[in-house]
Amino acid sequence: MHWKSTLATAALASLAFAALTGTASAAGPTCADGVIKVGAVSTVTGPADFSEVPKATQAAFDAVNAAGGINGCKIEYTIADDKADPAVAAQAARDLIDNQEVVALVGSASLLDCAVNATTYARKNVLSVQGLGVDAACFSSPSVAPVNVGPYTLSTAVAYYATNELKTQKLCAFFIIIGGTQEAYKKGIENWEKLTGQKVHLLDLTLPFQGDLTPYVIKARDAGCDAVLTNQVEPQVVQLIKTVDAQKVTGINWLFLAPGYTEQVAKALADTQQPIYVGTEWEPYTEQGSEANKQWTADMTKAGQPLTAFSQGGYLAAQIFLEVLKGIDGEVTRESVAEALLKMKPISNPLAGSPYVFGEAATHNPMQATKVMKLEKGAWTVQTPEWVVLPAIQ
Repeated sequence: MHWKSTLATAALASLAFAALTGTASAAGPTCADGVIKVGAVSTVTGPADFSEVPKATQAAFDAVNAAGGINGCKIEYTIADDKADPAVAAQAARDLIDNQEVVALVGSASLLDCAVNATTYARKNVLSVQGLGVDAACFSSPSVAPVNVGPYTLSTAVAYYATNELKTQKLCAFFIIIGGTQEAYKKGIENWEKLTGQKVHLLDLTLPFQGDLTPYVIKARDAGCDAVLTNQVEPQVVQLIKTVDAQKVTGINWLFLAPGYTEQVAKALADTQQPIYVGTEWEPYTEQGSEANKQWTADMTKAGQPLTAFSQGGYLAAQIFLEVLKGIDGEVTRESVAEALLKMKPISNPLAGSPYVFGEAATHNPMQATKVMKLEKGAWTVQTPEWVVLPAIQ
């Protein structure tokens, strides 16, 4: 046989073997009409504005599109405002799924999207890589997996830090309960009890969203709390500490969740002597010189987006989704994206202390790490250069 014929025969045999064994080079993701449609349901107007989250997702997608897309596929991204209205949220999800024909939800951030739409997502086989999981349903649904730690797990993590590093012996927790969050917060404290062997000294689930906080400060003082954990947001954090100062209470470490970690809180409480700690959900955004923040900072600055924790969440959701897309071999459809997310291997990103995985579990709370910040003379300082990672609960 002529040597050229021999080579050709060998090449054909090799290709045939590769096809049979699945070792042929992957074609990568493909798309109909050159676009991959993605959406987000977020609270933009109403009692809260989480728009920084999907806007950061949009910026990350825009950057990829400007560079030619994913294997030539451009991301077409639609942000729907649910206005914190259940009926509007339900309609927004239906429109994205049935009319826009999105393959997934990415970078959503809403007061009620998960509670209203999680069952719809599951029924329609549309999965949500949530940029900011807020309500408890975001962490208890098979169709949603947030990229943030969330207030319930973060409560466990901050309390765990207080026990191990601040040597807390009498932890008290005061929670604002909105909607169906009571059991989730109670579970967060129960998980801390399992991890530490301690019992919560005082658990109060009546903290008001608005109103006089003096009775709660007095209650904490009289109970002998050496640390108080609350889930208050920015204005209430400031109000609480000013009330503590007015009552001249000392000897208590004040522990807050990620909503308390803002530059406005730092400025408003610059003169207090109270020991104030907050848990972050991602790499501390105020650490602009950190290597972990480098790419996010560059991309957000180029896009004209603010450098906030919210934009970290949206950016991270986009990066994880893009990584999953790259692993799809063939057409990107709702079904292929769902399969890729359910079968994905964990993805690490420097912005987060835990690898992200969607997976096939009935509930999803993949992020299990925090960094703790302390307020000192009007500035946030890192207390934990290394991530505080929660151990698995037996």
